[in-house]
Amino acid sequence: MSDLRALRADFPILSREVNGKPLVYLDSAATTQKPQSVLDAMNSYYENSNANVHRGAHTLAVEATDLYESARTKVAAFIGTSPSQLAFTRGTTTAINHIAYGWGLHHLSEGDKILLTIMEHHANIVPWQLVAKYTGAELVYLDLDDDFGVDTSELDKVLDERVKIVSFSGMSNVTGALGPIDVLSKAAASVGAISVLDAAQLVPHTNVDVEALGVDFLAFSSHKMLGPTGIGALWGRADRLEEMEPAEGGGEMINVVERHASTWAPVPHKFEAGTPPIAEAVGFGAAVDYLSAVGMDNVVAHERSITAYALDRLSEVPDLTIYGPKDVSKRGGAVSFELGDIHPHDIATILDQDGIAVRAGHHCARPLMKYLEIPATARASFYLYNVPEEVDLLVESLHKARGIFGLV
Repeated sequence: MSDLRALRADFPILSREVNGKPLVYLDSAATTQKPQSVLDAMNSYYENSNANVHRGAHTLAVEATDLYESARTKVAAFIGTSPSQLAFTRGTTTAINHIAYGWGLHHLSEGDKILLTIMEHHANIVPWQLVAKYTGAELVYLDLDDDFGVDTSELDKVLDERVKIVSFSGMSNVTGALGPIDVLSKAAASVGAISVLDAAQLVPHTNVDVEALGVDFLAFSSHKMLGPTGIGALWGRADRLEEMEPAEGGGEMINVVERHASTWAPVPHKFEAGTPPIAEAVGFGAAVDYLSAVGMDNVVAHERSITAYALDRLSEVPDLTIYGPKDVSKRGGAVSFELGDIHPHDIATILDQDGIAVRAGHHCARPLMKYLEIPATARASFYLYNVPEEVDLLVESLHKARGIFGLV
């Protein structure tokens, strides 16, 4: 990461203008931009090896299968696991739904409990609500502490033998707060519950060794880590994956199909019904190659530096309230804020006029917004391609917004 300017040149979109101003992209928590190497890898697949996987003996089919399975190997190695324990999905949301319907639906009954935290994304709430409705299980939540982290001091009050699933985020997409992975995974194990980690914001921003985390399942998405949309991954401990039923049925995920019953293909293919997103898998693998070449230690160091700089500069803006930890060792690069009584959508619109892309709204975390007693926030989120000058432009534009709305 010694030459950020050279790295930024790897991302074609960062050279464009928006509303006559250079693009300042501060929305990586929603989706990241793609380096040229990812775009080239996907184009090369379509131009040279486009065919379906696992089903053909011809040259193109073999090449496509090799590219697809090579991508699985790369992604698995990136999080420290075996390819046999990693299934490709459409993303984090689909992976959590696979766990909810493939494990939860078959292991929960009336009176059981599913433990979540109030900072969860809707993707880690709604699937459990649906499964709870079907099984009679109950959802319970841990609230936040004074520093926007999960308050585990109340854990003993909600944790008992009725808890069968503990599902939580490794990093909030709103506050940036890191989740207490070790505490919650051990708490789940202590009562015989499974632990599920929503790692959509975690895997792209830190070194992850799934075998050391202590969780039973983990889900993450390619598009949060320089790869394409439409693909993500489900990791599980081998015994847990064997316990799961497939949540989708069709071709590829079967072993034998009879008129009235079928048997399943071995894991991970058991969870990959139908034609998979092959080009996207190739792009996912290329994104992992890029991050590995940069080095995740360098990614972490840069994000902490740029986030610390952003928190410092934003503190200079009058009337601005930040929702998230002040200590960068306890958070990632998603910085949510309010500016006086200006609606976040108005803030985002003014920033966009200056070429600055931020997110505004409830960020698919309405229970958290209700808990914080706010309708929405604006959110600037940073990644390896952001530079301090972009933070300066953000702050300058926020001062402009204050003037437009008479806060000066």
